[in-house]
Amino acid sequence: MRLHRLGVNLLYLVPGEVGGSEVYARELLSAIHRLEPELELVVYCAPEAAEQLAGTDWGAGATLRTAPGRSRSKPLRAALEQTWLPLRARRDRVELLHSLGTTAPIFGSVPSVVTVLDLIFDHVPSTFPPLSRAGLRLIVPRAARRAAAVVAISQHGREDVASELGVARDGVFVTYLAAGGGGAAPATTEAELRRRFELYSSQVVLCVSAALAHKNLERLIDAFAPLARERDTTLVLVGHGGADRDALAARAAAAGIGDRVRLTGWIERSELEGLYRAALVFAYPSLIEGFGIPILEAMARGVPVACSTAGALVEVAGSAAEFFDPLDVGAITAALQRLLDDGRRREELIALGRAREREFSWDRCAAATLAVYEWVLGAAGDRGDRR
Repeated sequence: MRLHRLGVNLLYLVPGEVGGSEVYARELLSAIHRLEPELELVVYCAPEAAEQLAGTDWGAGATLRTAPGRSRSKPLRAALEQTWLPLRARRDRVELLHSLGTTAPIFGSVPSVVTVLDLIFDHVPSTFPPLSRAGLRLIVPRAARRAAAVVAISQHGREDVASELGVARDGVFVTYLAAGGGGAAPATTEAELRRRFELYSSQVVLCVSAALAHKNLERLIDAFAPLARERDTTLVLVGHGGADRDALAARAAAAGIGDRVRLTGWIERSELEGLYRAALVFAYPSLIEGFGIPILEAMARGVPVACSTAGALVEVAGSAAEFFDPLDVGAITAALQRLLDDGRRREELIALGRAREREFSWDRCAAATLAVYEWVLGAAGDRGDRR
């Protein structure tokens, strides 16, 4: 059975505020449009996202349905997802509704596919406010069990969905992600960035990560402290502040390295590209990750990666990173020190990283996703034939 009209639930997407899940939505839909240009998309989005999505290569030809409420209010977004969305999708006669942001309607007549990006709310509950955590624990398991298929973004995620949410493994499909498409963007010159962020002549350790509990940035700062005391190096943390930004700044100051840590917030793409070029090492210390797009982005740009062994990161990085136990501050220090000191190891990881990054692509992700849709429609057709 061939899919003609696909509904896409992007109610979660607030541009510039949801990190890798925005990269996933934009890149996946762009690749689906390339592979299946005749497939009609009906995209359900928040008012905050409508204008930007309309300007994308796939959005210009899609039907955009703007929700009657803003997604920055998570309780309102959840309510719209469970009420307005299933009714609107039915009225729009979509054949399948794919929710890309972990939550999905738990009722409705339209067949559902849901991508469960991660179960951070379960594994590191302090990342979420109590009300948000309670809502996720209520909705996510029910949405996943109600779905005709669940998409995970790694084998680690597939096992997590099956074991934690009680979904049969044969109904969970893996579609690997890839690096974001910003590599061709112009880069701010290194000299300008060193002036702007007061990096001067120091070595740069870069981390692109929101300041959230599961990102483990406190231990990264603790691990960086002895290095900063003995050499001219600066840790640059790029990402939205989150609830822990002030605590991170205070932690760096208490360790005596407040002048060696930069918390930039989100920055312009050209500035980020310039920082990748200036960085000697890329660090990623997460306690859990459903995938880990930033490590592929660093590899694509020729920056050697030191990263955690948690979640899907070993699965994604393969042999192309210097790994460490994210709970062991000494191990993080040792991994960073090795890459800062050992030029031969850096060159080895740069070569391995570029090759590893090329193993992932958005076209492959889109093809695997389209195969999930075919499986769902085929299974539905089989049930209809038996009736």
